[in-house]
Amino acid sequence: MSQTPRRVIILGAAGRDFHNFNTVYRDNPAFHVVAFTATQIPDIAGRSYPAVLAGKLYPGGIPIYDESELAEVIQREKPDVAVFSYSDVTYNTIGHLAALCIALGVDFELLGADKTMIKSTKPVIAITAVRTGAGKSQTTRYISNILKKLGKKVVAIRHPMPYGDLAIQACQRFAEYSDLDKHKCTIEEREEYEPHIDNGFIIYSGVDYEQIIRSAEAEADVILWDGGNNDLPFYASDLHICVADPHRAGHELLYHPGEANFRMAGVIVINKCDTATEENIAAIEANAAKFNPKAVVIRANSPVTCEKPELVKGKKALVIEDGPTLTHGSMSFGAGVVAAKHAGAAEIVDPFPYAVASIAATYQKYPNAKGILPAMGYGDSQIHDLEATIEATPCDVVISATPIDITRVLKVNKPMVRATYALAEVKVGQLEEAIRTTLKV
Repeated sequence: MSQTPRRVIILGAAGRDFHNFNTVYRDNPAFHVVAFTATQIPDIAGRSYPAVLAGKLYPGGIPIYDESELAEVIQREKPDVAVFSYSDVTYNTIGHLAALCIALGVDFELLGADKTMIKSTKPVIAITAVRTGAGKSQTTRYISNILKKLGKKVVAIRHPMPYGDLAIQACQRFAEYSDLDKHKCTIEEREEYEPHIDNGFIIYSGVDYEQIIRSAEAEADVILWDGGNNDLPFYASDLHICVADPHRAGHELLYHPGEANFRMAGVIVINKCDTATEENIAAIEANAAKFNPKAVVIRANSPVTCEKPELVKGKKALVIEDGPTLTHGSMSFGAGVVAAKHAGAAEIVDPFPYAVASIAATYQKYPNAKGILPAMGYGDSQIHDLEATIEATPCDVVISATPIDITRVLKVNKPMVRATYALAEVKVGQLEEAIRTTLKV
């Protein structure tokens, strides 16, 4: 006698949710996923997870609804369980969602980390964080250079950023700048991919991470997992490095799944020590000693370099910061503000009064970002709004502190100066030692 499949609704944000489906529910007759919900990322709700990715049990694909419709979807689809599947959220947020589901008679679950980690045939070094914007990508680049020095061929795999056609984006490979145009990458995607290309490394991303890892293994000695937000690794790792942010000390115990990363990691890198207080750095070290005493704890700085600082000194500057750092990460400043102050800007101009359309809506949703400009660019219309906001803001110079050369995407009539940032260990050699121990070299 066949058992009735358990009906599942997956609460997501077009990343972890799809991975959870692919690794746990796809082609599994014990479950029937009735829907996804979506939040955090615009223009995901109203689409479908396509049949070509969903598998033989879902010939019509799976609908995606806005999370605001969760109660209505539950009442209509009558799922047995809601599976929470996205990142960088407070426990308070998860608790309220759990209460809603429980009140409607639906179980509420979070999957264990190991259930969704795919095993690779090659060594995997995973870089995660306790919050968005802690410095994962610069840490990944730093680790890449160590491995390159050791003679290893490195391929980085980035957390999903599925803003386009999901079926086409199943497995994407980026080795040259032309690949960014080929895949019609958004600003957010370029921010993550372009720095790896700058360093001469291949990077993969997409939706189907089984297919991705098998493709990457064919051309790599070592796989680097470059996580998104503060999500868990998609792959079982030989070395798990978690980046903590002393500008948000204590958040390592307040956000999901950042705390899980903090507890699991073999190495905890406390980044930005050069701009943080000793009190905050020590607080993270104390939490590491209490909740993950086996981890190696490493202090690191995040030095900022401003090209052409003479264009900034004494001038009114508009600062553009990495978008997710301000939105999901809830920061109120980033490397751009540090660069502006170091270069002697007379004033950092607030773009909020001049914000256009979707940029104005971003400030309404994330008021912490007021005073600086988040590099929102999830599509052509939002890029146009970003350009219009820059043009309308009365400033002498624009400082761009996104990880990319944003002039490749934006066209504005104001001088633009780029601020870049890197990782620098306070005690040089600790990360290389951890890598050599892991790889036995």
